[in-house]
Amino acid sequence: MRDYPFGPPDRLTLNPAYAQLRELEPLCPVRMPYGEDALLVTRYADLRTVRADPRFSRAAKAAHDEPRLVPDKVDGGIMDLDPPEHTRLRRLVAKAFTVARVERLRPRAVDVANRLLDGMIAAGPPADLVGAFAVPLPGTLICELLGVPYPDQDRFGGWAGAFMSTTLLDPAQRAAALGELAGYIAGLVAARRAEPADDLLGALVTARDEDDRLSEAELIQLAITLLAAGYETTATEITNFVYVLRTQPEQWELLRARSDLISTAVEELLRYAPLTAATILSRWATEDVPLSGGVVPAGTPVLASAEAANQDPAVFPDPARLDLARSPNPHLAFGHGIHHCLGASLARMELQVALAALLDRLPGLTLAVDPDELVWKTGLVVRGPVALPVRW
Repeated sequence: MRDYPFGPPDRLTLNPAYAQLRELEPLCPVRMPYGEDALLVTRYADLRTVRADPRFSRAAKAAHDEPRLVPDKVDGGIMDLDPPEHTRLRRLVAKAFTVARVERLRPRAVDVANRLLDGMIAAGPPADLVGAFAVPLPGTLICELLGVPYPDQDRFGGWAGAFMSTTLLDPAQRAAALGELAGYIAGLVAARRAEPADDLLGALVTARDEDDRLSEAELIQLAITLLAAGYETTATEITNFVYVLRTQPEQWELLRARSDLISTAVEELLRYAPLTAATILSRWATEDVPLSGGVVPAGTPVLASAEAANQDPAVFPDPARLDLARSPNPHLAFGHGIHHCLGASLARMELQVALAALLDRLPGLTLAVDPDELVWKTGLVVRGPVALPVRW
């Protein structure tokens, strides 16, 4: 039995224990700080099974003491559901994140990116890429999509951090912050009822009030998930991508010379740079299920590490090498199965736009501090620099 996580995250370096387990113990008993013991899977094929096979249930969490990092159980909203309840809620918002709908947003994303870079250039170097670019780009877009006033971003920035907190906040602090966020969203819902609007939040209010397809609590929780997850994760990935490319300068120069590689580079960076600090969402076997490392007994929770699976040499030749032209690249950074990231198309587009704009407008961008001087996030689901000072 191993304690899990294996230790605090080390920048964007995956703990070597994952590779050892993938080879020698692909079905490893682990104990998290709270909750019942679990099994950790680290192989690509096993993760796909755990995430997609209906014999593994996320909704079973309700009847179990979920393995977790914090003392109190956390409401995961739509992430805690199985079909048909999960399907019902996902259908209400899925059409807003189709590839075609997202592509129609690309010109707006390009405009926002260029406006932010105009501000950076006008202010002159150095600049914090996190605050000046990485946060406001996806923040602006998800707010416009949902119908949330972006001028309020100073308020919900902290709330998004609370949503992604593991140990950064104690349970009372996290509950208070999320309660404030829920109250804020409830106020926006009331405003939509008073004055309907053509945005995603307005569509959810209509689905609630006219079609009775979700409860008031589900409406608010779904809006919180979309706002907080869409705001924090993509901002962190933009920062991480720039960090990787500027600490491997030959890769930055390759993209400068080969803008046609932007799309494949985004996919490879998603695979290469682990976003999460640890795997936290268990799925319970509803019957005995065989995996490559043995049989998962019925009633056992399983943690499936996408970060480890994305380094599986059985799928990705020379996985430790950053190959911006890697193709095919069936990475699992956005998950797999019914809980595949709802905003994957939006995140991909934003990441492509961000890299293209930085390479075009600031081709000489480099870190303004030694990489060893960077301060990294702690106590959060995601890993990345708190700030990324850059110059050009």
